[in-house]
Amino acid sequence: QVQLVESGGGLVQPGGSLRLSCAASGSIFSINAMGWYRQAPGKERELVTRITSGGTANYVDSVKGRFTISRDNVKNMVYLQMNNLTPEDTAVYYCNGDISSYVRKTYWGQGTQVTVSS
Repeated sequence: QVQLVESGGGLVQPGGSLRLSCAASGSIFSINAMGWYRQAPGKERELVTRITSGGTANYVDSVKGRFTISRDNVKNMVYLQMNNLTPEDTAVYYCNGDISSYVRKTYWGQGTQVTVSS
């Protein structure tokens, strides 16, 4: 069984920063792409950023230059550094991983709340 567990969410003022972490654990053979999604109230879940196993990252336009995704392939971790946060970034952030265990499938974390407010 594979689990993804996020941490690092919270309340931050506009212009502030947060760092989200996601730990993958269980019977993992390899981790392919990993990503961060978010879902704001009343909106659909959207892909924020994604990073391949080789470290190539892409971002949704609204976070380019402010968010940075990184991963530690030894620790099976993925991180999201979020800078210059705005109220529009308020959402539940979900970690997502394309992981090869006994089968290859997409796994999701439980989500962590990020609230940007003064």
